Amino acid sequence: MNDNYRHADSFPTAADPSEQSGAGAGLRADTLADSVLILLGLAVVQRLGGFIRAILFCRYLEPEQLGQWDMAFSFLVLAAPLSILAIPSSFGRYVEHYRKQGQLRTLFGRTATVCICLAAVAFVVIFLARERFSQLLFGTPDRTELVVMAAVSLLAVIAFGFLTESLTALRNIRLLSLMQLFNSLVFAALGILLLFTWQQTAASIVVAYGGACCLSVLWVAWRTRRSWDVLPPAKERLAQGTFWAKLTPFVAWVSVACLLANMFEIADRYMILHFSPGTAAEALTQIGYYHSSRIVPLLLVSIALMLGGILMPHLSHDWEAGRRERVGIRLNLFLKLLCFGLSSVAVIVLFAAPLLFGVAFRGRLDGGLPVLPWTLTYCIWFGMAMVAESYLWCAEKARLASLALLIGLAVNVGLNLLLLPRLGLLGAVLATTVANFVALTLICTFNHLLGFRLDPGTRLVLLLPVSLGAGPWVAITLLLAVAIEALRTDRLLSREEKQQLAETWSKYRSRFRPNLAQTR
Repeated sequence: MNDNYRHADSFPTAADPSEQSGAGAGLRADTLADSVLILLGLAVVQRLGGFIRAILFCRYLEPEQLGQWDMAFSFLVLAAPLSILAIPSSFGRYVEHYRKQGQLRTLFGRTATVCICLAAVAFVVIFLARERFSQLLFGTPDRTELVVMAAVSLLAVIAFGFLTESLTALRNIRLLSLMQLFNSLVFAALGILLLFTWQQTAASIVVAYGGACCLSVLWVAWRTRRSWDVLPPAKERLAQGTFWAKLTPFVAWVSVACLLANMFEIADRYMILHFSPGTAAEALTQIGYYHSSRIVPLLLVSIALMLGGILMPHLSHDWEAGRRERVGIRLNLFLKLLCFGLSSVAVIVLFAAPLLFGVAFRGRLDGGLPVLPWTLTYCIWFGMAMVAESYLWCAEKARLASLALLIGLAVNVGLNLLLLPRLGLLGAVLATTVANFVALTLICTFNHLLGFRLDPGTRLVLLLPVSLGAGPWVAITLLLAVAIEALRTDRLLSREEKQQLAETWSKYRSRFRPNLAQTR
């Protein structure tokens, strides 16, 4: 067997030289297993801070103001990649390619210049059309001040996203995790400070979010000022035409995919705002209830996206080295472990939901409690879809991911038009749940057509989230049954996967045991 491929090493340890090739001078690349452990460790603190922050926002903002913040944040998430054509999203795929050619400085320099110009154009467009954006985002043309605040914050969000994609592609997960932790904590501090010293409205949260992204960018720029300077200069000048001819097709489809993914994620809120019966204020109140039901589910999505983000450069690394079978093995195991873990957390959330809504939210947002099981279900499926499409990105078939999301978006809008007038908020959430399942199924189907084999165990685990709609007791029963089946047989986890997990655990236990003994 080829020495570069070891079937029992789906998660390489620090000893794997293929994972330790420098991603960039002065910026240390972490292995996949190290990356996951680092990310999970810091994510605990980050997510705890984010959860407390979200609870405080829900406690001190009226439902209508909470709905305004939800719409403003959705706009920032949609506009940030769209404004710069999602150019930084190509880093995960092409950093390894340009590193081998000695053209990393060219890649980052040229893309940064274009992104700065595009961001400036986006700000001018939003400012000049602020009344139209106010009508689109908040259902009324008199929220222009909030639109301008969002436009200013957008510039910081774009810069933050550029750095996030850069550090992810360079596999410097330590610094990436610290930056995200710093951003989360600063956002919480600024948000709470402005709520108590300025005004208890969505404007305070928008300003706090933009400020947190700006401070995070400045902090990382200061931390890495020497590392970026020592990036090796290009051995030869790469022609602009050759450079953009390589990136443009991939970026174009990724840009469409990002646009569709964000539209897919926020379509239900826009449908509620513009197609539900009642006034704009009543619709924003419903969105506020919906926001409260998505606080914990969105934490699960963020975990899936972060882990998927650090997985992508490693899959790309194997793909460029010709280890296509290894990509499939890694992705299957990753999907199974991640989906089972998120489903387990979701069950705990369902048991704790009455306490969350009754005590933490002071009973002001009980309208979001009935839809919580389904928001958990579709958020897990959305996260799995974003991870599964990594295979399409490696195969440079991002257009197929776009097609899956486009079909899912059409299903979402169609079902919303049908269910929203009849079932209200619940109808919108059910429509979104079905749409996410359709998108996930299509992405897995396209992966299969390109050579990825989704094993039966992965298929079963990906269906687990639907049990959340039947209540926590049914869901926990099924989870326990699946766990027992995985331990007792090789149908869910193959013998090779179990061996890999055991070896990875043994290696990390042996690494940490001397440190613990020395500490003692």
